[in-house]
Amino acid sequence: MSAPLTIALPKGRVLRAVAPLLLRAGADTAALLADDRTLVRESPAAGLRFLLLKPDDVPTYVEYGAADLGVCGRDVLMERPSDIYQPLDLGVGRCRMVVAGLVGRPAPTGVPRVGTKYPRIAAEHFARRGVQAEVIYLQGSVELAPVVGLSDLIVDLVETGATLVQNGLEEREEVAHVSSVLVVNRAAYKLRHERVRPFIEALRPPPPARAADRVAPGGAGA
Repeated sequence: MSAPLTIALPKGRVLRAVAPLLLRAGADTAALLADDRTLVRESPAAGLRFLLLKPDDVPTYVEYGAADLGVCGRDVLMERPSDIYQPLDLGVGRCRMVVAGLVGRPAPTGVPRVGTKYPRIAAEHFARRGVQAEVIYLQGSVELAPVVGLSDLIVDLVETGATLVQNGLEEREEVAHVSSVLVVNRAAYKLRHERVRPFIEALRPPPPARAADRVAPGGAGA
């Protein structure tokens, strides 16, 4: 029997969102979502093994072959490019990367100070606009930076925008749309294609139904 496919997954909210897709691919999601501290989960019937990691570590485990496949946010790949395949957008964990600042405060003149967890993305965004920005790396509580005068602007992920509003901030620009994607180790994609490619297809969302295929309950004459 061949070795199981090893899949690196981010712990937390995205894991719960991806679980239904993995169930469709035959995984034992009860074991995957069990409330314990085990970092390696097995789904023997499906021939799968899962590694539960911090989101930022997923591409590293996949790139260096500790995992055959993984799931991570597009923001992670934008911030720290990795030599891995990205064959499929899973359509979960959707949010936006935005530039935000204090409500009513004019756009800064000169060199803006930008607080962010994503220094590469922020620097490249402002460079594309021809703006030289001073980027300040922050690991958390990014919304606080403009409030206390640490920065003029922030670059961060937003889902509903509620956190911005609660801290007196407003969106100024959109940098990118972000969602979770499937990533694959290059060697595994070539050498284990008989296992990897069917798994990718099992995760692929079904195409939307065409209008002509949608029939009212009870049949066409209902």
